[in-house]
Amino acid sequence: MTGGLFDYRCGASLWGLGLMVGKKKLKEYEERIEQAVNVLGLVSEDTTTPRNIRRAAKNAIDALHVSQHSHAVQASNAISLLDEILQDPNMPPYTRVKLWNVMSILEAIKD
Repeated sequence: MTGGLFDYRCGASLWGLGLMVGKKKLKEYEERIEQAVNVLGLVSEDTTTPRNIRRAAKNAIDALHVSQHSHAVQASNAISLLDEILQDPNMPPYTRVKLWNVMSILEAIKD
């Protein structure tokens, strides 16, 4: 029987990063995060994008680099930040599409 963060069969904690997903999935998640960081980097350096949106993209990059959280938590935190800023009426349409694509990439990351 497993329950929560402790596996009662072997008496081991499952809280460690990546222990609940296979190595193949872990590699896929890392690739997805890298892809998202690359697109967010382009947005954060685009001088035609308003400063607050560039700042939100940088914050999302930072959220994706927090190594003490699982990949799913990192992705969820970044999605939350992006979801907030997507409501900004000053966002250029091409930037909005890029951020939607990033969110789509990150939404596939699960625990």
